[in-house]
Parts: sequence; structure tokens; C-alpha cells
Amino acid sequence: MNLTQNDRLKQVTSDTLIVGVDVGSQTHFCRAFDWRGFELSRRVFKFSNTRMGFLTFLRWTEELMNKTGMKKVIVGCEPTGCYWLTFQKFLQEHDVELVTVNPFTVNRSMELDDNSPEKSDLKDPKTIAQLVKDGRYSISYLPSGVYAEVREAFVCRDQIMKQHVRLSNQIQGWLQKFFPEYFECYADWDSASGLMLLKEAPRPQDILQLGEGINQIWRDAKVRAAGIKRAQTLIEAAQNSVGLEGGEAARLEIWVLVNDYILKAEQLKRLDAYLEEKVKEVPNVEKLLAIKGVGLSTVIGFAA
Repeated sequence: MNLTQNDRLKQVTSDTLIVGVDVGSQTHFCRAFDWRGFELSRRVFKFSNTRMGFLTFLRWTEELMNKTGMKKVIVGCEPTGCYWLTFQKFLQEHDVELVTVNPFTVNRSMELDDNSPEKSDLKDPKTIAQLVKDGRYSISYLPSGVYAEVREAFVCRDQIMKQHVRLSNQIQGWLQKFFPEYFECYADWDSASGLMLLKEAPRPQDILQLGEGINQIWRDAKVRAAGIKRAQTLIEAAQNSVGLEGGEAARLEIWVLVNDYILKAEQLKRLDAYLEEKVKEVPNVEKLLAIKGVGLSTVIGFAA
């Protein structure tokens, strides 16, 4: 929902209880205010990040509403990590509106009361509630069904892809240091035969020790794109290598990196297959795919 600040201000009326919640990994802290910023709670109320804690919070807000004559409640929080998501789901199930405030805005607003940017369990809930009162919040959205599935898998894929790219850079950095001639032998450094070589004989001295026995590694793995000619090219490159003379630690390092790289590639492949299948359950997805220039990966991004 895309609301203007005026629209958000209209949501906060004289009969609205505004609750600011400072979310933590195990314990949450909150304070309650009216539309003018007058505090209605006597002290900071804390509750655990559990169902019993959430029920206690609901009972606390209901008691305040009964005592003050308030008709509705708006709960505000910072979207801190993943800790607030279970709280959001619980409130949604109990028809309580949860809005979020920008953490950057919270930090900038800290000094208004005491000229100090210090954060605390006492101060944060008040700052959050004041931002909600002023209409400086966003309506939070919790996807469900196929949309939740696609988003979760898409976020996971994005994280794995970042790790995969980082490993790629680390491996290429290792090669530049210990065997820079490798790139002259392979147009694509991460080809199947190249990855096998990096696992079994990554250093120039390892290649020279194996000699044309490198070809046997590929034959045993039934790799068709590499043969005796590629092995001879690698041997010649190893003989004239200007790379550093890496020891056993260097060999262990590249073994770890390559195995992690291969594992991440397999994880990406599985996630891609899942996403391609799951996105087909999104209503009207065929209409999106019919748009010229819009492919499956783009549609997955839309749905996520």
C-alpha cells in the first residue's frame, strides 16, 4: 500500500493507542503514547519473543485501551534483522496493525529528547512511537502461500550467488598468485576439467609430477572436452610458470575453495529448478511470460 504522509497521519486519531516496540533477539521493549505524544504507559513494558510473550503484550495493550478509552492500536517497530517477523505474523493473526519505521530515521531522531545519539531500551520505543505519530512509517507486508515460497527461495538464491561470486574471485586470485599461466590454458577457468585439475593437481609442481597422467584423471571422470593435447599444454605452462612456489597450505587452500565453489554451484542449480517450478503456481504468470523481453528469471523477481 503506497500512502502519502497525510494518509498515514489520518490513520492516527485521538482514539488511537500508539505503541513503539524495540525488537530484540529474545526480549522486546515497548512504550505506549496517544496522538499528541503523551505517554500512557507508566514504565517500559518488556515481553519475550515467544507466543506467551506476545499474548502478554496483547493483554497489556488491551488493558491500556480499556483504561484510556482508546478504540484502536497501531504498533510500530524497526525491521531489525529477522527478529520482528514472528511478531508481525502473530499480530497479523490477531488483526493488530504493525507498521515499520526506517532505522536510519530512528538514529537521526535519537537526539531530539536529550541531545544524545545513544540507544537504549528506554529511549528506542519512544522514538519509534513518535515517528509513527508523525506519520513517518511504512505499512509492512508479510507474503503468504506461493509468494512467501518464491520470496524465501529467491532471497536464499541471492545469498548463495554472492557467496559463489566471492569464491570465484578468491580462486582466480589464488591462480594469479601461484599459477597465472592457467588462464592461458582455459578460456573458462571453471570448466569441468579445470575444476578437477584444481582439486587434484593445482600447483605447477603437481602438474609436472603427474605429467600426462593428468589425462587419466579426466578419462576416469569421463570428461570429453579434455584430452592429451590439453594435458601437454598444461605441462608446458607449468614448466614456464612464474607463479609463487606454494606449499601444502596453498594446495589445501585451493582444495577448500574449489569444493565450496562446486557445492555452491549445485545449490544454485537446485534453487533455480525449484523457483522455475514454483513460479508457475503464481496466478496469471503466463501473461507475464507472454510479454516480449520478459523471461522466467524476470518473472521470478517480480513474484519475489
